[in-house]
Amino acid sequence: VRLVESGGGLVQTGGSLTLSCAASGFTFGDYAIGWFRQAPGKEREGVSCISCTDDNTYYLDSVKGRFTISSDNAKNTVYLQMNSLKPEDTAVYYCAIFHRPPSPDLIRTIWYSIPAGHWGKGTLVTVSS
Repeated sequence: VRLVESGGGLVQTGGSLTLSCAASGFTFGDYAIGWFRQAPGKEREGVSCISCTDDNTYYLDSVKGRFTISSDNAKNTVYLQMNSLKPEDTAVYYCAIFHRPPSPDLIRTIWYSIPAGHWGKGTLVTVSS
């Protein structure tokens, strides 16, 4: 499995960024693909995922209406469009694959169970105030 994130950077409050996760080494439809983030001094958390719920997508409450996840299956790439960014969105954002959990309530903390080899190396997003 190979997951390569890109698109992070420094942006002002209210700005936008689009993260990309280029995936290879597995069958795209066999896993959910998600974005997780870890801010300094905080626990990692699930932000958004695709093919992970009955509705196909999941969003952390704090990013609903601002972030949009999408995929291009032909390119084996998942995107996270982030709009109206806030300083509290500052974190390293990771792409990971996992098996769909029995409930969306488990997605925020599912990172505990994702094997080390199912993660990308992360991309830093910094939102200045």
